[in-house]
Amino acid sequence: MKKENEDLDQLFKKFENQWDVQELNTDHQVDFLNKLNTKQPKKKNYTAWAIAASIVVLLGASILFNNYQNEKPKEFQFASNETKRTDSIFTILIDNELVKLKEKTSPENEQIINDALKQMKVFDADYEKIIKELQKNGENKQIIYAMISNLQTRISFLQTVLKRIEESENLKNTTHEKTI
Repeated sequence: MKKENEDLDQLFKKFENQWDVQELNTDHQVDFLNKLNTKQPKKKNYTAWAIAASIVVLLGASILFNNYQNEKPKEFQFASNETKRTDSIFTILIDNELVKLKEKTSPENEQIINDALKQMKVFDADYEKIIKELQKNGENKQIIYAMISNLQTRISFLQTVLKRIEESENLKNTTHEKTI
């Protein structure tokens, strides 16, 4: 301890002439109080808001994704393998037809496509009822027939809508060719 005190004393002696010993002006206290009383503009913390907004967006996206996943059960744990395969095959066919339909989107076809998608929601709601009935009562011929019938109706409906859109486009193209 004695050694440390001696080292400190030597250090202070070494820098003895280099200390800032300037006297403060007489108004120093008044200046200090004035600076203390003036309100500084608050700094806006955009980073915190950006992080909070990102969290809200991610949370919202995850909730929507979970709702979408829960909307239609992809695999029926209560159904036989044949029923699962049937549903899987028809679902793929329906998805392919929906992709074709959405590819045909144009200002002229927009109303037809929107109406078709609304009708598909009705078919989906009916299908959900059938699946609930299947889950509740188990597999029987009537429920399986209703399920397959619904899936076939959806495919047939989408194919009909696509055919009508193509006919409309062909009619429009031939009309333009004749007028030119």
